[in-house]
Amino acid sequence: MPALAPTQQYGEIVWLGRVPVGAGLRSRAVQELVLTYAGADGEAHSGVTRSSCVRVKSQWPQGTEIRNVRQLSVMAQEEIDLIAAACGLPQLDPALLGCSIVVAGISDFTHVPPSSRLQAPDGTTIVVDMENRPCNLPSREIEVDHPTHGKPFKVAAKGKRGVTAWVEREGILRVGDKLRLHVPDQRSWRP
Repeated sequence: MPALAPTQQYGEIVWLGRVPVGAGLRSRAVQELVLTYAGADGEAHSGVTRSSCVRVKSQWPQGTEIRNVRQLSVMAQEEIDLIAAACGLPQLDPALLGCSIVVAGISDFTHVPPSSRLQAPDGTTIVVDMENRPCNLPSREIEVDHPTHGKPFKVAAKGKRGVTAWVEREGILRVGDKLRLHVPDQRSWRP
């Protein structure tokens, strides 16, 4: 019996970006991302391993080398639009949020279950690690382009910041590709 159930939820890739190495959080828009097991080719968050950060401080001291399951930042256009409105902006450039992939069409995207897969028709697949918690770095980028509108970001993005993900099957993702959501076939945890 398969452990992952394909859903009828599809996300169309509406934006792709790459965070240049050593250039802060801001992404640069691209039309395609070459994905390897280390992540997006030439991206600041790529690598098979990474140094642990504040997100996993309950497990390891900061700076411990761990498996990199935070290779990609994936957000939903619908949630970006809600964040923009809460920040008093008509729209929000995903580049300011450090996005790798923006999809449109998957309901309640930030809360898809961990270990869900997003799979392109050619088999290129990424795995959802967990919800990406809002931080102050996007606020700073928003402030550069839209003074006074960055401060509300952290509160506005709570529960809407998308997910972190890693590459399960290599390939190329392009703007316009449709990704099918596959979710773990298991009941919710009830301790």
